[in-house]
Amino acid sequence: MNDQSENTKRIAKNTLMLYFRMLLIMGVSLYTVRIVLNTLGVVDYGIYNVVGGVVTMFSFLSGTMASASQRFFAFELGRKNHEKLKKTFSMTMTIYTMIAVVILLLAETVGLWFLNTQMTIPLVRMEAANWIYQFSIFSFMMTMFTIPYDAAIIAHERMNVYAWVSIVEVLLKLFIVYLLVIFSFDKLKLYGILIFGVTTLVTLIYRTYCKRKFEECKFSFYWDTKLFKEIAFYSGWNLFGALAGVFNNNGINIILNIFFGPIVNTARGIAYQVNSSINQFVQNFMIATRPQITKYYASGEKEQMMRLVFQSSKFSFLLLFVLTMPVLLETNYIFTIWLKIVPENVVLFTRLIIISTLIDSLSYSLQTAAQATGKIKIYQSVVGGVMLLNLPFAYLLLKLGYAPQIVFYLAILNSVLTLFLRLFMLNKMVDLSISSFIIQVIIPSLLVTIVAYIPPFLIYQRTAESFLGFLSVALTGFITSIITLYLLGLSKKERSFAKQSIINIRKK
Repeated sequence: MNDQSENTKRIAKNTLMLYFRMLLIMGVSLYTVRIVLNTLGVVDYGIYNVVGGVVTMFSFLSGTMASASQRFFAFELGRKNHEKLKKTFSMTMTIYTMIAVVILLLAETVGLWFLNTQMTIPLVRMEAANWIYQFSIFSFMMTMFTIPYDAAIIAHERMNVYAWVSIVEVLLKLFIVYLLVIFSFDKLKLYGILIFGVTTLVTLIYRTYCKRKFEECKFSFYWDTKLFKEIAFYSGWNLFGALAGVFNNNGINIILNIFFGPIVNTARGIAYQVNSSINQFVQNFMIATRPQITKYYASGEKEQMMRLVFQSSKFSFLLLFVLTMPVLLETNYIFTIWLKIVPENVVLFTRLIIISTLIDSLSYSLQTAAQATGKIKIYQSVVGGVMLLNLPFAYLLLKLGYAPQIVFYLAILNSVLTLFLRLFMLNKMVDLSISSFIIQVIIPSLLVTIVAYIPPFLIYQRTAESFLGFLSVALTGFITSIITLYLLGLSKKERSFAKQSIINIRKK
């Protein structure tokens, strides 16, 4: 029980540290979107989003692959097998180098052909688009070599380091915005070069810290066919699942570009930037809980693992709901204040993307539980395969003449389907009770959503679009969310823990 209490405190401490990181990153990110959009213009911003989106795409990919590495590191830490941990790190570095080389070859052949022959880009900006593409690939290569170090920091639960390096990264990106404004060189080309520079510097920081602090992070070539098969098999299927998500996301972006051109990509890119900034709150919580879920599984503590999976699923959704409610209602006002240029469709796109992410947030801890088992072949092939169905259906519907927002309605439907698929798969993998998840997680989450949404919605309907109206909606939404979360969202034990935590904070 004492260990469980210590783990809970560690998760809370790490989550708070990551929230501090996230608040700064969110503020800077949203500010830089405004400046970059105004500096590049709507067309160039759209080109960067769809072509330079390779950076964003592989950033997501590297994050997913880092969770795969982290699973092996946390598993060995849970078993206290430090010798195996050293071998696992070296083997992971070798495998990711091989993956990077394969993806580089594909990017410089198939990817280059697709960029120059299939995408809708103004002819006068094709040269700049190729610059962005090449520097995006270089950035990806740097990111690949960061993955094992990033995973080691998270597995050791050194969230303060992870937070500070991320803060350095976002401040450097803020400096990039300043350089974009003062230099007269082609802004789009310069942006790609500077992003590559930041990525390289961050890679060197992670590498230096890990080599000094963690004994296992000193690479020496090591080969064990059995360990290679184990890691490669797991990483390969995890990569398939990640690629399914990446192709679903970036593939939709490319399809929209083919049918509607770069201006729609701009609207989608801004909408995803807003969604990504808000979603960081939940991702930080999951970064803090992920190592504990894996360690519980490794040490055979199944009951504690299930408790943490259920709680983190529910809290992920509720936390995201509290944050997104005023954004969903006051989207138009927020964009009017935030951006000088408000692209067409961006308000609707933002609302639909947030709804899809809310549904996905219920799945985050389920994904971690599946990865903890190491037996993910069937899981990733089924879930990843269903995610990929979005692409052909989206293409077909756009070909039939539907408006661009149809792809977001498809994404919402896909999110619901994959949630229940994950529950079904985990029922087979770790004996997760589907009925318990519905009763303990989904039903309380829906109750809080419905009840808490009514008062701010009524105020939104009756007030004019203004700062006072936005403030009224946000405050009402926050208060009703907290009250309904406490009364309807928490179990009796969770309410007792919340009361005790408040008492402890007041004493301190």
